[in-house]
Amino acid sequence: MAKELPILPSTAQPDDAAQADQNHYSRVFCRKENSPPLRLLVEFLKSRGQTPITPPEMDDTMLDEWAWVQVALGYDAKRKPIQVFCVRDRGTYQDVFEKEKEQFLELLFAHDDIEAGVVRTCVERARFVLTTRFDPKDMTEEGYDFNGWILEFYQDQCNGIVQIDNQGFFSPKGQLIVDLSLEEE
Repeated sequence: MAKELPILPSTAQPDDAAQADQNHYSRVFCRKENSPPLRLLVEFLKSRGQTPITPPEMDDTMLDEWAWVQVALGYDAKRKPIQVFCVRDRGTYQDVFEKEKEQFLELLFAHDDIEAGVVRTCVERARFVLTTRFDPKDMTEEGYDFNGWILEFYQDQCNGIVQIDNQGFFSPKGQLIVDLSLEEE
C-alpha cells in the first residue's frame, strides 16, 4: 500500500491576510467629542496649498455632516485616493472603535516609560479614531504630504495623537515618542 503524501504548492504562497491587505494605515486617536465636518478639513487642506478631490457623487450638504464615517479624498486625479474613516465611541461602528483602542493599549502596556504613559492616557480617553488608508505602491511624495496634512488637522483640531503603522506614536511636533516598529507586523 502506498503512503499518501501531502500536496505542496510549487512556489511559496503569501498568506491570505498579507496578500489581501497591503495598504498603509495611520490613525489619530482624538479626545474631542465629535469629528469636525468634512468642509473644515477640505478648507484646511486648501489653505495648505492642497487641492482635495472629493467623490463626484458627494454634494455640498455632505461636507457639513459631522457624523460621517468614510470618504475617499484624492490628491491627484491619476492616483488612487486616500480612504479616510472615522469610528466613534458610539453608534454603528463602536465595536471597531473599541477594537482599535484595545489593540493599541495592549501594545502600549509593553512600554513603561513616561511617553508611553502619556500616549496610553490619550488612547484611553479617545472619543473617536480617524484612520487613513492608502496603497503605498500608488503613493507619491505629494500623497504622503497630503496624508500628513489630514493627520495634522485632526491632531490639532481634535486634541489627538498620531499613530503610523510600522512606526509608532508621534508628538505634536512630529517626533517619534513611542516606537512600535518591532511590535507591529
